Amino acid sequence: MNHHRIASIMFVWITLRCSTAFTPATTRAYTKLTTLLASSNGRISNAVQDKSLLDKTNTDETRRVVSEKLDTNPPKGTRDFYPEDMRLRNWLFDQWRDTARISGFVEYDAPVLESEALYTRKAGEEVTQQLYNFVDKGERAVTLRPEMTPSLARMVMAKKGALPLPFKWFSIPQCWRYERMTRGRRREHFQWNMDIWGVAGEEAEAELIAAMVRFFEGVGLTSEDVGIKVNSRLVIGEVLNELGIPPEKFAATCVLVDKLEKVPVDAIQGELEELGLDRSVVEKLLNVLTNKSIESLRETLGADSKAVLQLEKFMSLCDAYGIQDWIILDASVVRGLAYYTGIVFEAFDRKGQLRAIAGGGRYDKLLETFGGDSIPAAGFGFGDAVIVELLKERNILPSFEESGIDTVVFAMNEKLFPVAIQAATALRKAGQSVDLILEAKKSKWVFKHADRLGAKYCLIVGESEYENGEVAVKDLKLGQQANVKIEELVSWATSQ
Repeated sequence: MNHHRIASIMFVWITLRCSTAFTPATTRAYTKLTTLLASSNGRISNAVQDKSLLDKTNTDETRRVVSEKLDTNPPKGTRDFYPEDMRLRNWLFDQWRDTARISGFVEYDAPVLESEALYTRKAGEEVTQQLYNFVDKGERAVTLRPEMTPSLARMVMAKKGALPLPFKWFSIPQCWRYERMTRGRRREHFQWNMDIWGVAGEEAEAELIAAMVRFFEGVGLTSEDVGIKVNSRLVIGEVLNELGIPPEKFAATCVLVDKLEKVPVDAIQGELEELGLDRSVVEKLLNVLTNKSIESLRETLGADSKAVLQLEKFMSLCDAYGIQDWIILDASVVRGLAYYTGIVFEAFDRKGQLRAIAGGGRYDKLLETFGGDSIPAAGFGFGDAVIVELLKERNILPSFEESGIDTVVFAMNEKLFPVAIQAATALRKAGQSVDLILEAKKSKWVFKHADRLGAKYCLIVGESEYENGEVAVKDLKLGQQANVKIEELVSWATSQ
């Protein structure tokens, strides 16, 4: 063996020798190279010939890395989507997309990775503490998006006024929040977002809620199952103004008031005091927020109140849409995001067993928080987790056990497999979903397989049928079998 060859082998041997984790493959390669070097005319050290060297260099830590079993669970708060799960997810997304299309919305998307600065507003929102954020290799502070609206705002600003207004857009983004998990709440979820930009009046909110109701009705829910609480941020704004609270504390106060639905006043007393709100102010505020009708709000705020006039107009629009049975005035609804400025709303389970189904409102001044000019805008977010739980609880969620396969095709022997390929190709060209059995299997296995898939038909390529230019087709629902001419398969498929 020449010196160049020995040097090359020695280099590979040293690379393996320095490896921190030996697999069976690298161990075999290492042993073979050691033997080869030892049998050559070159000088081999005692270390090379030491047969126990692998055990000496393979430390306890290395053995643990090699032998440790993979945790097959997804990260906490996330989900795997097996085929049946994907069928459910795709069905839900199709319902959302159909509703958006019928209502004249067009789809958009944005990166799941965004700048952290989009979400670090200074109003005490929970979302700022729930970010999946980090500094990337370019020293940029980034985060997985916790919500979609700021991304939409960024996209609008990027066009520098070139987008024609008004526009109606929707998206179905995956969102991430590191939060406590409960029923219907995970650390990742998909969310149907519907937004209208460029419409200043309550017509936008009414159109959005009408689309939401259209979805509910489309999946079998009624106003007895779901209600939509509605309020205006102007209500709390007028009360705070009367109590002498400065406008700059408005957004932060709304965020705290939203927390009162989950915790008692004492739990956020410190945060209230930081804003300069004493307990008497909060009690007066809460007294106003107990109003559940336009009439009681009018008595509290006055007939010329902008908040009352806004809500009256909105309610009349809901009457025109025929969705008034779904709507409930609730002055305690303020939503937990600081950027809301007008009408806010929240869909909920009337039985009270689940958390909020969806929520949204008007956010005219969002662009101002990013240094842009304000544009009238309203929208909602609708998560995938709670609605699925609700449909299950009402026992109206469709079954997704069947795969959607129309026909299973198999050949009785290897010689006939090319014919099975031709038959499957013909059916696929006709638009059928076809599972071609690629291995030699017994017919009993094939029929069980077709049953597991929920297939409608099983096409069998057999010797006697093929001799007559035919294949056998069994209707798995009816249990009936008939022969079909191979050249007529496309016609047969299109007639089913």
